Amino acid sequence: MNQAPALLSIAFLLVVFVTVYFLYLASNKSKLVLVVSGIWLIVQSGLSLSGFYLKTNSIPPRFLLLVMPPMVLLLVLFFRKKGREFIFSFNLKSLTLLHVVRLPIELILFWLCTIKWVPELMTFEGRNVDIISGITAIPIVLIAFRRNQISRNILLIWNFLALLLVINVMVHGMLSSPSPLQQFAFDQPNIAVLHFPFNLLPSFIVPVVIFSHITSLIILLRSK
Repeated sequence: MNQAPALLSIAFLLVVFVTVYFLYLASNKSKLVLVVSGIWLIVQSGLSLSGFYLKTNSIPPRFLLLVMPPMVLLLVLFFRKKGREFIFSFNLKSLTLLHVVRLPIELILFWLCTIKWVPELMTFEGRNVDIISGITAIPIVLIAFRRNQISRNILLIWNFLALLLVINVMVHGMLSSPSPLQQFAFDQPNIAVLHFPFNLLPSFIVPVVIFSHITSLIILLRSK
């Protein structure tokens, strides 16, 4: 198996730190967000470095530990009163700007494809068009937040469509990973997520992106 270049790993870690920073800004600089994010990143990094995710034939798949805890946390936030109050405190503009990280992520996925760590279907040459979200994030901020007025309909449409795009790549990523649940890319499975630091993509960056979209949609719908 080809080794991931050090520069690629460093570039990905920089994107992780940028994601944490944007999430911190969007939460109005909540220390709780920093602490929870830091603990989760340390836990997932430790599991990956220990080789925990390299056992791919276990039942239930160990891969689920990457994605399930963040999703459960999101559900708890959305369905508890204090969680919803916390969500409503987020800054809509910062939540939108956060999605610029999806552009370098797509370039990193393409790089990982060239070294046979992810299948082509997970790149913009395959079934993944999530790069559109990263490219359009800054223009959407410039268009939707002009003169202290928010273009609500533009943000609703963009967040909904971009949410569908990230769910598409998340599903393909899960079903391309080596596990009893694998459905795609048997000739070149998604092995990147089994290794540090790329396991932080499904365990941190993707949940943050999904959280940002759903939170933005809730804030926009509530504002009506």
